Amino acid sequence: MEGSVDSAGKSQRRVGLLYDERMCKHSTPDGEPHPENPDRIKVIWNKLQASSIPQRCVLLEAKEAEDKHILAVHSQNHVDLIKKISSRQFDSKRNRIASKLDSIYLNEGTSEAAYLAAGSAMEVTERVAKGEVDSAVAIIRPPGHHAEEDEAMGFCLFNNVAIAASYVLNEKPELGINKILIVDWDVHHGNATQKMFWNDPRVLFFSVHRHEFGSFYPATDDGFYTMIGEGPGAGYNINVPWENGRCGDADYFAVWEHILIPVAKEFNPDLIIVSAGFDAAIGDPLGGCRITPYGYSVMLKKLMNFANGKIVLALEGGYNFESIAKSMLACVEVLLEDKPILGSSEAYPFESTWSVIQAVRQTLSDYWPSLTNELPVELLNQKAPSPAYNRTSSSDSEVEDHEIPKVSPHLEEALQEIIEPLSKLQVDDGAQAYVATWRSELSKFDVWYAAFGSNLLLKRLLCYIEGGQVDGMLKPCVGSEDKTPPKEIMWKTFPHRLFFGREFTLSWGLGGSAFLNPESNSEDKTHMCLYRITLEQFNDLLVQANYGGHTLSSPLFDLSALNSVTSEEPHSLQVLEGWYGNIVYLGKEHSNPILTMTCTKSNVERFKSGEVALCAPSKKYASTIVTGLVEGKQLSQEEALAYIQEASTKPL
Repeated sequence: MEGSVDSAGKSQRRVGLLYDERMCKHSTPDGEPHPENPDRIKVIWNKLQASSIPQRCVLLEAKEAEDKHILAVHSQNHVDLIKKISSRQFDSKRNRIASKLDSIYLNEGTSEAAYLAAGSAMEVTERVAKGEVDSAVAIIRPPGHHAEEDEAMGFCLFNNVAIAASYVLNEKPELGINKILIVDWDVHHGNATQKMFWNDPRVLFFSVHRHEFGSFYPATDDGFYTMIGEGPGAGYNINVPWENGRCGDADYFAVWEHILIPVAKEFNPDLIIVSAGFDAAIGDPLGGCRITPYGYSVMLKKLMNFANGKIVLALEGGYNFESIAKSMLACVEVLLEDKPILGSSEAYPFESTWSVIQAVRQTLSDYWPSLTNELPVELLNQKAPSPAYNRTSSSDSEVEDHEIPKVSPHLEEALQEIIEPLSKLQVDDGAQAYVATWRSELSKFDVWYAAFGSNLLLKRLLCYIEGGQVDGMLKPCVGSEDKTPPKEIMWKTFPHRLFFGREFTLSWGLGGSAFLNPESNSEDKTHMCLYRITLEQFNDLLVQANYGGHTLSSPLFDLSALNSVTSEEPHSLQVLEGWYGNIVYLGKEHSNPILTMTCTKSNVERFKSGEVALCAPSKKYASTIVTGLVEGKQLSQEEALAYIQEASTKPL
């Protein structure tokens, strides 16, 4: 299809479109159902065909990537594995290899599909860069933005978008593409793409994703807003981490308006590549957010004001067939620019959305002058209440029943194995009665909460009870529903190892956070302050320590969990996915159980191996701990400083 003119004399945009059914060869080994399956791209293609889209586009042919181009972002070992994994020599060990990877399956069609997905992303990007088409869409799989330099993960084998961006930047200088904006609107953080351009100011990487303080997949701190790049790339990595699910059009529009668009104007990219996952779409079973096809249309239309409309859409996630088909159709129609965008959206973003936007703007204001101004108070007051927190896995859906489009029966079957049943968020009288009942029941039982970090300071602990913040904290706590202060306070030492890990926290910013090794060791000694509070309050502390300000609709740690952790070996129980989701029983005092919250044993191993960094605490965080020890008459100022120093430097 050559450039054409419509009946009104308006020049039509040339949109490249790439689809190849050979990418459907990558499927589960025994045909068992899985969310990332061949039907994902088939339903998109069928939807576009039904709307006569291919006839209005420039059809592009899929090509397999060459190793030399993949090696620009992946290691030789990783490329060799993916290249050979479909060969007969791997027939007997393919499943075993996949089982050692994070959310990956492999079969005899995997290699070809992976090479085609990467090569197709390169093909459409080069065509747009050359100006042969104005924009292009690559309907490809397997997806790519989770694929690390040396490891497949999260359904992803090769990082398709990173390979394409690297190719036009480094291998095709004659095309004049010197700056690329990568917009990742998949509901999951683009962890691998971020790392591949961490130090590169030629690539502005922008990811908006459900994060929930590191508990949502890929369940790391990498997607937090303080992760801004390093060296020459400092400021060129922008993360917008949602604190909760159910974010929809209004939330994304606010982020576009107050972060992405202002920065894009300053950056002035030569090309835009969208990691176009549609799992933030309404009804997606893994995403739990609520973007409509209209919402995607508006977001994409705003991006077309940059780079002369040179935009590439490369498919990432999206697991509700109807949602991904409708959303992709809406996007292609925007690129074609031959239909007006019709629709409307809810009025206001969540309150938590404004908090995140403000945090991102403040963090990046030194790099982007357009983010320096404070947002008007009247704008921030235009907000919907944030949704109540419900105990979910990192892949639970949270859409309301009446909003859920059709889902493949096979996908429904697969999700029974992968995620918990969908939560119903409507709060009726029965649900309110249930909340009142469990709170009333748990308020009758006292426990000792044993603190070892900043909560050694009573004023800090009271932030979790009464609300507020102490000096050095970046944001206030919401407090517990029962704001009664602790009934009793005492100090004890325990034979567990105190250490500091991670590189930042939501409450204190950059610097390590205190952890207690769940395993006891007679050679270790940790000072702990015990607060006698109710089991109801302990639940509110637990959710605040892990997820910030949320309302509990059900207890995270109930009487049956208490009985389990106090009576059975080992005396610990992981109740949620957060960094402090592991409850450890330390004995009894005056007949009341002593409980602390820390990381899991498996996370301790991650710290030991270096997968998660050991890191000294920030000055203000350490000062809070020291003050708690001194005011509690446990150590002198000098002794407390030495205590923190030893915990920070002694190897695990």
